[in-house]
Amino acid sequence: MPEVFEQDYTLELLQQVTNALNSGQFVQVRRTLAEIPPCDTALLLESSPHKVRTQLWQLVDPDIQGDVLEELSEDVRLSIIAKMEPELIAAATEDMDDDDLGEVLRSLPDPVYQDVIGAMDSQDRARATQALSYVEHSAGALMNTDTVTIRPDVSLDVVLRYLRLKGELPDGTDDLYVVDKDNCFLGALPISVLLTSQPDKLVKELMNEERETIPISMDESDVAQLFERHNWISAPVVDDNAHLLGRITIDDIVDVIREDAEHSLMSMAGLDDEEDTFAPVWKSSRRRSIWLGINLLTALMAAFVASFFEGTLDILPILAVLNGIVPSMGGVAGSQTLTLVIRGIALGHVNATNQRFLLGKELAIGALNGLLWSLLIAGVIALWQWDFVLGGVIAFAMFMNLVAAGIAGASIPLMLKKMNIDPALAGSVVLTTVTDIVGIFAFLGTATWLLV
Repeated sequence: MPEVFEQDYTLELLQQVTNALNSGQFVQVRRTLAEIPPCDTALLLESSPHKVRTQLWQLVDPDIQGDVLEELSEDVRLSIIAKMEPELIAAATEDMDDDDLGEVLRSLPDPVYQDVIGAMDSQDRARATQALSYVEHSAGALMNTDTVTIRPDVSLDVVLRYLRLKGELPDGTDDLYVVDKDNCFLGALPISVLLTSQPDKLVKELMNEERETIPISMDESDVAQLFERHNWISAPVVDDNAHLLGRITIDDIVDVIREDAEHSLMSMAGLDDEEDTFAPVWKSSRRRSIWLGINLLTALMAAFVASFFEGTLDILPILAVLNGIVPSMGGVAGSQTLTLVIRGIALGHVNATNQRFLLGKELAIGALNGLLWSLLIAGVIALWQWDFVLGGVIAFAMFMNLVAAGIAGASIPLMLKKMNIDPALAGSVVLTTVTDIVGIFAFLGTATWLLV
């Protein structure tokens, strides 16, 4: 549905459920929750304050609680699970796909996780152990084991009869995977080829032997890039010996892409991408205080640099008025470059072969912008204060800071990436520190030299 219509629908549904809860019409709310899909129920829970959320969860049909838990963000899921008995959590996760089961169990505190595992039957416990054996955020943690495999030496007619006996195919099935007797992956037979070819043809005559596979240890972001590049609907996952282990489907990749986008957006503000919008005040305040403390330290560093020029500011008070212009312009220019480079890194566009060109390009852009805006600000200040030397001072500082901002905006995320530090999380802090210190030092230092 169109985005605007979806927002209106969600708002109307939320108002309807909230009014029913306030009026004590719990049967009506239970009926409404039973009629809407689990994804909408999850959205209602995430859009509700804690008190309302608790009431809503108690009215969700236990048979679909597992489907709803799959759709929730980690913070909201934990807030709900914290109030559930281990037996109920085990029951809710019983019909989950392997990848969703692993994700839910990984998010649990260790004592709760142990209790939930203990409450599972032997089959679900084995499935959970297998799902948790894969590295988090890897292809293994993302895959499902619901594959349909066939042998290469059978006819299409045999395959069709086999599928009719099965009665159904797993969601998102576009290929049947061809394996040998040792379950080694040999190729894929597209459903479209199966349905449009002669029934007496053999699988090995029509299968795609060049079908690319995904290693079990590949990072989920790299998997998402492969899906985007090849327009896949699903892809087989294999181990180091080419044994077929499962498959990844496009619906899981959409989740990865959304989570990566949320992570980049929230990290640049110093927030957890899974943070609950309606989390308790103390919890949210504690998380944000860490980021505010870091920013306070960087501001103190800039103030420390400015303190070297107290005498200059006493003699020329106008410098205090103009002192914020240069760091501000550098911060904006640097943020533009920083965002562009972080995006390039995330998409896999920036690598060792083109980093030098990228740095040279951003240096040239910084110099060109610096020349343009320094001449403009020089003219404005010279006419405003009727002081051409002061105009030249701020022009020089503006030029230097915009060049520094361009270099810093391009180089900082590259350096942080090499240090295995998330550029989206730490890049803006380092950049702001650089542009503030360079801007203040260039402006007040030059002013002290030429004007005092």
